[in-house]
Amino acid sequence: MSHTSGVRQAQKAKTRRALMDAALRLLEDQSLSSLGLREVTRAVGVAPAAFYRHFRDLSDLGVTLVEECLGSLHHMIRAILADQDGDEERIDATVEAVAEHVRRYPAHIRFIARERHGGVRAVREAIAAELGGFADEVAAAFAPSLSPEGWPPEDVRMLAELYVDHMVMTATAFLEAQAAGRGVPGAGPGVGQGEPGVGQEEARGGQDEAGAGRPGPLADLREARPGRSEDERRVAATARKQLLLISLGRRHWRDG
Repeated sequence: MSHTSGVRQAQKAKTRRALMDAALRLLEDQSLSSLGLREVTRAVGVAPAAFYRHFRDLSDLGVTLVEECLGSLHHMIRAILADQDGDEERIDATVEAVAEHVRRYPAHIRFIARERHGGVRAVREAIAAELGGFADEVAAAFAPSLSPEGWPPEDVRMLAELYVDHMVMTATAFLEAQAAGRGVPGAGPGVGQGEPGVGQEEARGGQDEAGAGRPGPLADLREARPGRSEDERRVAATARKQLLLISLGRRHWRDG
């Protein structure tokens, strides 16, 4: 690759990244269906025609954001499932990891929470597909211990879906609690201007092209910032109890 070609590719990647970052910022307080293409390009400082060198349309950009937003959470939970064996250890690690992930990447979680049932069909389908793939991997992690107990594959998959749905629900609850702790009025998935990490820092949590120099998800968890609001502690306690209930039900699922 020539020097000129390399510079051109680097600039193209930079502009693509800037468009994604700008979209995440603009989506802090509006849905993708209400976002205008010119809003995004104006925020980046490029002509509207330049957008089409990176994405077919805003739906295409939204699908790319889905892959980034869920990809970072997916990688983290997969590592926990691989590294933790006991139920309580896995539950504690999962809840702590989700809390820290939301703290680091609030715009990612807000985007998924809103658009999972939003007005852009391609994005809804992309979220469903990503969560479905996530459930497949969780089921594969559960199967070695459940199949010998007589669990049929469809029941293992159902348990995995319950686990994944709980992770999304818990992430959304942490988002609301963390926003409330910062005093954001009407804290929730659709609100939160000025949250840290929405642009450059947050974007690196998803599709870092090379991924070099970043610690693994469990290392990130060990470096989590201490201190939590009362609302966050309440969410964490509730999430642990819910996962323990799921675990208890799992143990007795085949009793009947």
